Amino acid sequence: MDIVVTGGRGQSGRWVLDRLAADHDVTCLDRALPDAGPPAVSYRALDLTDAGGVYDVLTALDPDAVVHWAAIPVAGTHPGVDLYENNTLAAHNVLTAAGRVDARIVQASSDGAYGFFFSDDPIVPDRLPIPETHPLRPEDPYGLSKVVAEEIAATVARRDDVPVASLRPSWIQEPGDYPCRDDEYQSDLAAGAGNFWSYVDARDVADMVAAALTADIDGHEAFNCVGPDNALGRPLTELMREHYGRLPDDCAVEGDDAAYSVAKSADLLDWEPTRSWREAADADVPPPKV
Repeated sequence: MDIVVTGGRGQSGRWVLDRLAADHDVTCLDRALPDAGPPAVSYRALDLTDAGGVYDVLTALDPDAVVHWAAIPVAGTHPGVDLYENNTLAAHNVLTAAGRVDARIVQASSDGAYGFFFSDDPIVPDRLPIPETHPLRPEDPYGLSKVVAEEIAATVARRDDVPVASLRPSWIQEPGDYPCRDDEYQSDLAAGAGNFWSYVDARDVADMVAAALTADIDGHEAFNCVGPDNALGRPLTELMREHYGRLPDDCAVEGDDAAYSVAKSADLLDWEPTRSWREAADADVPPPKV
């Protein structure tokens, strides 16, 4: 399969790029070219907010699939660039061009789309575990940009009749580098309450992207992407009561479950997380070179 990956030089994108390059012909689109990347990957420098440039490149490459992984994840990390504007314009340009060339699409959304992060008041979810059908109520530019990106995905799927999967990872950790296991995070419940102490290993994320590229999907579908347990290793109901003071009326989590359901991913993508912090936090795995 010929695949275009945007943002493949980013913190999590490099794991996606490395995973796909092992089995496919991959071209990476990013703002800057690397000094040296894997020989199996082709690179092109491109500003994804340039609609004409994106359309020209994807038309010339004519890929079978496009993985849109480029985005600004945190406000202020790119001085002079508006996070919401950048993320929504890039998503619109990439997904629109991908639909025009009849490429199937996988894009990075986020559990930030639900709106639990950065809300002015602590939010208890309507139900646990949280399904993809849970209302999306973001109050911040990043979460809102992901909601818009998913709406763009739904539009492209309808108009161009291509399958689009929007993946909603929680806090992505790299093997051997698990900040969710740092002493400060572990000792302060508020540090992880915004996503209910959820996380996911970068390798599980990359595996999910690979699975979504070959899954039998019609139209646009969103998928939660989280680890098999919570980062504190304690009963989730206990954590919720201790920090929030209550549980939602609809609560079916047990033990140290993660707060998000991956039942839909297991059903439609044949994907389930396989890496827990218990092994991965101290794993000695060299990061991909991109």
